[in-house]
Amino acid sequence: MYCAYLMLLFCASSLDATIPESTVQEEVESRPPNIILILADDLGYRELGCYGQEKIKTPNLDQLAADGMKFTQHYSGAPVCASSRCVLMTGLHCGHSLVRNNWENGGWGEDEPEGQYPLPGGTITMARMLQDTGYATGVFGKWGLGGPGTSGAPEHQGFNTSVTVLCQRKAHNFYPTHLWKNGEKMLLAGNQWFKAHQKIDKPLPEDEDYYDRYLGQTYSPDVFLDEALDFIDENSKKPFFLYYPSPIPHVALQVPVEDLNQYPEEWDDKPYLGVGGGYLPHPRPRAAYAAMITHLDKEVGAILDRLEQHGLSDNTLVMFTSDNGTTYAGGVDHQFFASTEGLSGLKGSVLEGGIRVPLIARWPGKIAKGSSSDFPSSFPDMMPTAAELAGIPFDLPIDGESLIPMMTTGSNPQRTHDLYWEHGDQQALRHGDWKLVRRRLGKKNQETRLFNLATDAGEKKDLSEERPEILQMMMKRAVSSRFPSPIFPNKALDSLHDQQ
Repeated sequence: MYCAYLMLLFCASSLDATIPESTVQEEVESRPPNIILILADDLGYRELGCYGQEKIKTPNLDQLAADGMKFTQHYSGAPVCASSRCVLMTGLHCGHSLVRNNWENGGWGEDEPEGQYPLPGGTITMARMLQDTGYATGVFGKWGLGGPGTSGAPEHQGFNTSVTVLCQRKAHNFYPTHLWKNGEKMLLAGNQWFKAHQKIDKPLPEDEDYYDRYLGQTYSPDVFLDEALDFIDENSKKPFFLYYPSPIPHVALQVPVEDLNQYPEEWDDKPYLGVGGGYLPHPRPRAAYAAMITHLDKEVGAILDRLEQHGLSDNTLVMFTSDNGTTYAGGVDHQFFASTEGLSGLKGSVLEGGIRVPLIARWPGKIAKGSSSDFPSSFPDMMPTAAELAGIPFDLPIDGESLIPMMTTGSNPQRTHDLYWEHGDQQALRHGDWKLVRRRLGKKNQETRLFNLATDAGEKKDLSEERPEILQMMMKRAVSSRFPSPIFPNKALDSLHDQQ
């Protein structure tokens, strides 16, 4: 079923959504709930106060958790941006999804083509599913699933309204010259083009201000927030789906100067010069990173306030998560912030630190305040969750479970799908508490390890030799959890599939 459905997507053929139209009720009390999905970019598992962070201020997100449910074993779709976002939008894990890695349409120059591998026309995304049922749909932030003029642009993937930085490379600069609004270029006042990847040999001289060199007038996250708030205003009388994929806190380290002052100068005993990843230098890297996350927290607070102003809080499910774990690059000091404390790995890794991320859900009167769940959930669960919330019959091939029963009753559903990831020469699968991790596939130093996450979330003790029967079972499940992609071939994994 998966193969028949997805090979159509690989051929970029058009699919007709079969989800029936439903009548949109005008009254708030009788219409389907609104859905707001906020996605941070490279936010680590422990970088929010409600997840144990002690240095970074996140009062609005902490309150969101206090007013709703915190998930302690939630996973992103992949350990990098594009493939993770594809999983989120389509409900298919990266053994079945179209986009299985970052793919670039151009280089880093000012006039290079923009975008990553585009979703084909007719892809049934979460947005299209909701749009076809009468929801107003809007996306504001970083897209990464197709550049301007392609079938993957958000206006062709189910969004009525979109204001985005379409290209992930362009998103590395928080002061870009332009964004894209409903398919048209949107110029940003006061921003001049400069490379988002630079390094310097020594700190700038005192008479040259860093902030004059590497900042602009219009901070793109502020534009996204303003547009998102306008979207809520314009659609307050109808059910809406608001997708807010913030570019924060992905490097480069850029934040309005006034935001830095809430963090101590003594945190930073040396500047970041742009080495070890080649992102923009910064004189106060630790303060800048913390300030970026706090800036995002303020944006969440503004969205929640706007809901309250319109009397929509009780009829809106708000979810907050991240596309993958903390980065290793760009001057981010994950050890200083204990960003993945107790976990192994960072962004780009299928170890827990690369894919275990926060998930907070609030739906007043439906989700118990201050509740917590250790149910292993992941990005493929989001699409069936949205479908159930909106009352949409859902019979498409999918790799997730609706989380609504668990959110509203606290009972864990029976997982009928394993959690699965692949990225480059890595593969991982979670079945119950068991996790298979395979890395450096196709290389001489290939490794296969088995962990029991119930007792070893840090993935320190390899049980592959002690439990060979479990290892064999997990290997079989991993092989059957994927099929080869003609667009993103993976020689090591594809050869296993061919041997079945």
